[in-house]
Amino acid sequence: QVQLVESGGGSVQSGGSLRLSCAASGSTYDYVHMAWFRQVPGSEREGVAVSDSDGRIAYLDSVKGRFTISRDTAKNTLYLQMDRLTPEDTAMYYCAVNNNPGLRGLYYLKNPDQMDYWGKGTSVTVSS
Repeated sequence: QVQLVESGGGSVQSGGSLRLSCAASGSTYDYVHMAWFRQVPGSEREGVAVSDSDGRIAYLDSVKGRFTISRDTAKNTLYLQMDRLTPEDTAMYYCAVNNNPGLRGLYYLKNPDQMDYWGKGTSVTVSS
């Protein structure tokens, strides 16, 4: 049974930084696609960043240059370094994985319903 546990959320002022972590368990292999999504109440879940096992990475346009996704395969952990945060980044952040090698991670960033497993989320609040 795959389990994803996010941590690292919190409250920061605009311009601050946070580092989210997602610890994955229940599998002995590297996940093909590991991604971060976020959701604000009343809005659809949107893809923030995705890391593919072949090294490809993709970001939501609004976070490019501010957020950095990375994965530690030895620890089976996914990270999201978030710098220069703005109030518009306030959301619940979720980690998700998919093991379909047939499509690139960018597809899943735009189609969150196609991800296989989800964590319960960690809350990020950015105040102005």
